[in-house]
Amino acid sequence: MTRFRPCIDLHDGHVKQIVGSSLRDDGAGLKTNFVSDRDAAWYGELYKCDGLAGGHVILLGKGNEQAAKAAVGAFPGGLQVGGGIRPENTAEYLDAGASHVIVTSYLFEADGTFSEAKLENIVKAAGRDRLVIDLSCKATAKGWTVAMNRWQTLTTLDVTPDSLKWLAGHCAEFLIHAVDVEGKCEGIDEALVSFLGEHSPIPMTYAGGIRHLDDLKRIDELSRGRVDGTVGSALDLFGGSGAKYDELVAWNHRTL
Repeated sequence: MTRFRPCIDLHDGHVKQIVGSSLRDDGAGLKTNFVSDRDAAWYGELYKCDGLAGGHVILLGKGNEQAAKAAVGAFPGGLQVGGGIRPENTAEYLDAGASHVIVTSYLFEADGTFSEAKLENIVKAAGRDRLVIDLSCKATAKGWTVAMNRWQTLTTLDVTPDSLKWLAGHCAEFLIHAVDVEGKCEGIDEALVSFLGEHSPIPMTYAGGIRHLDDLKRIDELSRGRVDGTVGSALDLFGGSGAKYDELVAWNHRTL
């Protein structure tokens, strides 16, 4: 059954909710939906108390390293960490308490070319069982194409049945943000969710556009319970009004 997976998005050391497609290196045009007055560790402790294992902490740029370590330290073995992950810093996050590391941009050259050698390097550093590959993507003429560099750059890697099958042999899970709908609270990418439910051979978490519990139920229906969902800007915990945190916690405990 589809589960709710919690998140902690970090920007400039603070827990925030940001419209993903607005991220730029220079910060221009950044659209922020929410800035929390709670620190990252507070959220980690909350998720631990509510039994919400398998969520993720995402570092959106530099200056978030200590906050990320505080979050996973509050919930040892319960949260994954992504954003700027490379072989040389993998151990420090795992040692700090992360269950897995999440990798995207490292897997590609600067021009967006996918690198099998880099994939092998990160697998060696983390181990397949503690690696999550982030395939966050944008809709293209080919279907969906992975985006890197805070989702600013399209890569050479398309999300296809064959690519999912091959990459699944190198990691424990996938994470996919539907970049075109991320942070907009306008509904999920139903075609993408259906595709992932049909073709992903390993656990998968979808993020993007979830407005309320009914959208999570829709993911459950479309994916036949094979894809989990993350709720961001719509969640009352992050200043939203559509999704009730307590309802999502109850949903998880009801379906486990």
